[in-house]
Amino acid sequence: MDRLTQIEAFVAAVEEGSLARAALKSQVTAAMIGRRIDALERRLRVKLLHRSTRRLALTEQGTAYLDDCRRLLAELERTETLLGEGRHKAHGHLIVAAPAAFGRKHVAAHAPSFLTRHPDVQLSFNLTDQVVDLVQLGFDMGIRIGGVIDPNFVAIKLAANRRVVCGAPAYFERHGIPRQLDDLKRHNCLAFNLQGGQQRGWYFRQDGREVTVRVQGNLACNDGELLHRWAREGLGLSWRSTWEIQSQLARGELVTVLDEFALPAYDIMAVYPQQRHVPAKVRFFIDHLRKLYAGRDYWTRTSRRTA
Repeated sequence: MDRLTQIEAFVAAVEEGSLARAALKSQVTAAMIGRRIDALERRLRVKLLHRSTRRLALTEQGTAYLDDCRRLLAELERTETLLGEGRHKAHGHLIVAAPAAFGRKHVAAHAPSFLTRHPDVQLSFNLTDQVVDLVQLGFDMGIRIGGVIDPNFVAIKLAANRRVVCGAPAYFERHGIPRQLDDLKRHNCLAFNLQGGQQRGWYFRQDGREVTVRVQGNLACNDGELLHRWAREGLGLSWRSTWEIQSQLARGELVTVLDEFALPAYDIMAVYPQQRHVPAKVRFFIDHLRKLYAGRDYWTRTSRRTA
């Protein structure tokens, strides 16, 4: 028998003036109300009520305890009311981490429309291609593209995405088309590099397992948009997400190769730490992005506009 049930029985008995009326209000038997009060008195080791067949009378200790119980129940009700309201109304400071280019074009860009619907939210963004520790740095949520998600986090798919090797038709006319993963070693590959040293490589699926191909080229950069532009200019091959090259593929400015080796999913995910009650600000922002990304021709339109 939990403590809250005992307290509720005690308060109901006093306010209703009898065990029978308290039982009717609580939809249990009068005997059950009596047992709950007995258990409460045994646990507290004090007498709270003098009970007779005709009336209930509070003891001195019972009078003092009653005030505390009423405050406790009122505070609990207020907290539950606020929690219930929080399911339908977003408020507070939402701090979001996202990859730099994607975050600028497809996350932070939608902040104004979100704030129009949820004016009680304050938004802050950290746009970086480093994988940050959301918990340690105090972020409410993050946007991740592909990769392994920490099992202590919840991951929500926002949109499908693949990582593909692409290049300009002019490049393939000059250097030929790679047919196997080993062929990449003979091509000028535009490497994404965070800190100036050798980047980790490009990831593929071969014979049912993930493999890494270390590539080389005469250009490397920590800015994905610049790599994208170099690929369009025919300077080399790039390993890009489909979200950023849709319009160029549609217009024939870029062509993908080695598609049969592409990872089956490199999806765009929203992640946040596991928690019992997910704040409305997090849930609503995720829903906002997911609905936008699901819009007809969203990726083609935005890729064309920001190319």
